[in-house]
Amino acid sequence: MTDPRPNRDSSESLPSPDGLPRRRKPVAGRTAAARRSTGEEAETREPITAEEEALADQLEAEVAAGDAEVAAADTEPELTETLRERGLRLTPLEIARKIVDAAEDKKAADIVLLDVSELTSMADYFVICSGGSERQLGAIGDGIAEKLRDDGVRPIGREGGSNSHWTLLDFGAVIVHIFAVPERDYYALEKYWSKAKVVVRVQ
Repeated sequence: MTDPRPNRDSSESLPSPDGLPRRRKPVAGRTAAARRSTGEEAETREPITAEEEALADQLEAEVAAGDAEVAAADTEPELTETLRERGLRLTPLEIARKIVDAAEDKKAADIVLLDVSELTSMADYFVICSGGSERQLGAIGDGIAEKLRDDGVRPIGREGGSNSHWTLLDFGAVIVHIFAVPERDYYALEKYWSKAKVVVRVQ
């Protein structure tokens, strides 16, 4: 008996368990434009309009462009700032203010920040403060050095110590004087630099 159904090309059909021909599924990944150029048509219940096909092609292009950007970003090296580079970005005034904050954290007394930039070439700022004991003098000096080290700034030199009742930290543009109270009164640096501008005073 002859099958009344129209014969279809073997390339268009596949065998199935019930013996009835089945249409091949459209090739995945082909754009609407590609299917049109090769004569392929997706089997849908309702025909796809040209506007819908154009929108689908546009969305596929946008997704591909986004994937390319993500891949390019993954290959770019991550730039990290070293502590030294961070320290070089700090101005002398920023360094001086960080020193004042560190001294205040260690309970230093009568902290003064002087602008001496117009009076001497040795530094731009002096920070002067007092400690109530030899142990506190050492803690103030260590606290300042540690806080500035975290910002990439290290002292050029350190003189004196808790036993001498006067510790000096040299940060180049900023010089820190940490006194015991009697020695501070004796040397009276604020009077000696009385023409310097007082930027900050913490009592």
